[in-house]
Amino acid sequence: MENLNHNPGKNFTNISWVFFGSDNFSTKVLDTIIGFNIKPNLIVTTPDRPQGRKLLLTPPRVKIWAQENNIPIIQPENFTDLPRELTDHKFDLGLVASYGKILPQNVLDLFGGKLLNIHPSLLPKFRGATPLESAILSEGDTTGVSLMIMDALMDHGPILAQKETAINNKDYLNLRDELAEIGAELFINYGYLLHTGQIESKNQNHDLATYTKKINKSDGEIKLTDDPILNWKKYRAFSDWPGIFFFTPDNKRIKITQAHLESNQFVIDKVIPEGKKEMIWESFNRNL
Repeated sequence: MENLNHNPGKNFTNISWVFFGSDNFSTKVLDTIIGFNIKPNLIVTTPDRPQGRKLLLTPPRVKIWAQENNIPIIQPENFTDLPRELTDHKFDLGLVASYGKILPQNVLDLFGGKLLNIHPSLLPKFRGATPLESAILSEGDTTGVSLMIMDALMDHGPILAQKETAINNKDYLNLRDELAEIGAELFINYGYLLHTGQIESKNQNHDLATYTKKINKSDGEIKLTDDPILNWKKYRAFSDWPGIFFFTPDNKRIKITQAHLESNQFVIDKVIPEGKKEMIWESFNRNL
């Protein structure tokens, strides 16, 4: 990618900005940005939520990151009444990266057209919450990142910059981290240019928009007789969640934990049979 800013940390010295995010994609973006000696002045993330079987109150990943890096953080339940941390100071820029909620108009208005969003697809393709999984499952060989100016609709605003990358055989986690790094660099370069009035955005062609679907746990089910390329794509797309699994003839659930593609065949390496520990596939298969 062209290095538009030779010293991005210096360029951001006098820029006051807010980050909105919640998950591991968000923290990868932040890790990349802080690597350039740039920090947000405020981080906005989602409230702590009960998780796991014991429903323990658990903070979002971004909250932990903010505390480790000594950055002020707020966790509004909603924006019906805007938090004073957002209204008492005039921020130059805002950046959203996997915040998990659609921000209402009163938040957008605070930034005067300078609230940006990192979306891990080449918009208008794959709008919605699962662009990474959708790209891996698609027939395409490439995907990318869009840096867009947010409006009131989902992934609808004008584009500031985009960067394409090859999918190859990357799984969800590898692709997530790569696109988060690219998106962070786009923000550093083009966010600064937007702030200084040196760049204009370009409207999306909404007629070409495609949309992703919500992923459910059941989407991870495969059949060993299915198309091997499709099973390989599902294995990579769902590597973070929900994983992939199949059922034996006696209805036992078998989770596939390691696999590879060989001569266009989906080859299973390791599995976790229901109620048992992880084992080599060949050992399990002998007993089928």
